[in-house]
Amino acid sequence: MKKDYKHIIFDLDGTITNSEEGITKAAAYALSKFGIKVTDLKKLRPFIGPPLIDGFKTICGFSEPDAILARKFYRDYYLKEGIFQQEVYEGIPKLLEDLKRASKKIYVATSKPHIYTNMILEHFDLLKYFDQIKGAELSELKHDKALYIKEYIESDENYKPDDFIMVGDRMYDIIAARKNNIDSIGVTFGFGNLSELKAHGATFIVNSVQELHDFLLS
Repeated sequence: MKKDYKHIIFDLDGTITNSEEGITKAAAYALSKFGIKVTDLKKLRPFIGPPLIDGFKTICGFSEPDAILARKFYRDYYLKEGIFQQEVYEGIPKLLEDLKRASKKIYVATSKPHIYTNMILEHFDLLKYFDQIKGAELSELKHDKALYIKEYIESDENYKPDDFIMVGDRMYDIIAARKNNIDSIGVTFGFGNLSELKAHGATFIVNSVQELHDFLLS
């Protein structure tokens, strides 16, 4: 059942921005350093969502040391060229503005390093809408989106599970919400799909930014 959510936690990639170009090109660059040539960048879409080291291990079968090295190559390209090779989904700025006008607290929880996340949101003039940003440290080998959500929850002295909701496009967002016993909205306009979101227990599913706007503000 829909509730009056006061705290809205957003994923970044595939939820606020369409970041496919920058991420897939960075992944292709990293793989090229291992002699792997990828001509169809769409095949690298699975890199959008999971932590990078996990992605290189599970998608490419890399060992942990190779995955760590691949992440370095990925970041070399991403910071130089890929970070702004993305665009904000149409309707997101209005959604964020209207949420702030409605006195909602707005956050980001992402597996992307928080320093990159801040740069991206500032570049697209969206940083002003967010109360707080949480993401990975550059030096971290493992990071857990569920932990970021937990930290947001614990920072609210009057915490009620019904006050919080997570918005994201991949199973990682839904799983993180479930670990914290809060509701989630799976969005199908990102890089996941309906079956993935349903399989992992998304509380609600929307198919467009306008649907998301109507759900959170109607």
